[in-house]
Amino acid sequence: MFSPLADRMRPKSLDDMVGQEHLLGPNKPLRNIIESGEVPNMIFYGPSGVGKTTLAAIIAKRTDRRLHRLNATTASTSDIKDIVAELDTLAAPNGILLYLDEIQYFNKKQQQSLLEHIENGRITLIASTTENPYFYIYNAILSRSNVFEFRPVKEAEAAKAVRRAISFMSEEKGIGISAQDGVVEHIAGASGGDVRKAINMTETALLSTIPTDDSIVCISMETVTALSGKSAMRYDRDGDSHYDILSAFQKSMRGSDANAAIHYLARLIEAGDLPSICRRLMVCAAEDVGLAYPMILPIVKSAVDAALQVGLPEARIPLADAVILVCTSPKSISGISAIDAALEDIRKGGCGDIPAHLKDAHYEGAHKMGRGLTYLYPHSYPGHWIKQQYLPDELSDRVYYEFSDNKTEQAARAYWEAVKGQNPSTGK
Repeated sequence: MFSPLADRMRPKSLDDMVGQEHLLGPNKPLRNIIESGEVPNMIFYGPSGVGKTTLAAIIAKRTDRRLHRLNATTASTSDIKDIVAELDTLAAPNGILLYLDEIQYFNKKQQQSLLEHIENGRITLIASTTENPYFYIYNAILSRSNVFEFRPVKEAEAAKAVRRAISFMSEEKGIGISAQDGVVEHIAGASGGDVRKAINMTETALLSTIPTDDSIVCISMETVTALSGKSAMRYDRDGDSHYDILSAFQKSMRGSDANAAIHYLARLIEAGDLPSICRRLMVCAAEDVGLAYPMILPIVKSAVDAALQVGLPEARIPLADAVILVCTSPKSISGISAIDAALEDIRKGGCGDIPAHLKDAHYEGAHKMGRGLTYLYPHSYPGHWIKQQYLPDELSDRVYYEFSDNKTEQAARAYWEAVKGQNPSTGK
């Protein structure tokens, strides 16, 4: 039976692992915990291929506990019961270490079946997940566990694994294996921080290469380029990477960093996620530029419409223009601040009765009810303005909108100060 190279050469010690220096480097927290021999319940959170399963196996060997592995995509509550049945038997005298992969696929009842046993220490749980545990794992499990976040492996670290894979295969097959200049780095980069993918790509490249003679094989750049194919960027429209990239995209536009915003736009384009790009662009134009450049919204809307009409790859052009425009435009949040303040009042019950002079008076009998009798028509006064009360009595002094310090809003402020200064109040 064929076993992938990544499984055949799986590291047996902490020093053999690559990446996760923030957790496993000298005197780092997780390494110290493992070396202490007292392992608590843990949740390993991070993308695939970064060492979560490998580390769990290493921990099991160091703790002298019986290791059980379950994958939550296929396991059931009965599997948990079978494991519990081994407690206090000769099969597991020192307790059980349960490695539960993809724990997010366990429902609440299945997760709760573990609680009693992980709380009293008879079962030590190491769970892994590619999804944010604070969204997918129930609080009862989280409160009894330590969460460690695993990060994508850097290219330099992935390259170490690729070189080790070449050396491992050379020894395993008894032949000389080499690689053209740049091959190792290309594989490491194309793996997108996934060490398993890098190793398996190395093995596939070897299998795809015809030996020059009986004892030497040279992996070419042409071979690995053909195998790497499309970008290995991590992207899941329903997962963390989706929201992380979108968050970085919008915050980069808000922060006026055109280079970063274009970078994240490129990621989203590579993923083909036009709807998310267009939505975030229009939200950012309205929320973060807003009244500092009022024309930006129709401009961005036109760019979005053009992008959706022409589709990819041409859509990248109007989208890039719009992103750069948002980044380089002056910023103002006076609009969103005003509406959010008003909504807060409404949600607290701060509505009040509409002033009688503002109520609809276009029906027979309205005047008898006092509707619209004292309304002052602004266009009948100089500057098309006259002071009168528009807010309900309970909120008459409330100020929701404050002019921001950008050129456009300051010009509007100066205009209205002049108008209101020339036209003193003649009514409330």
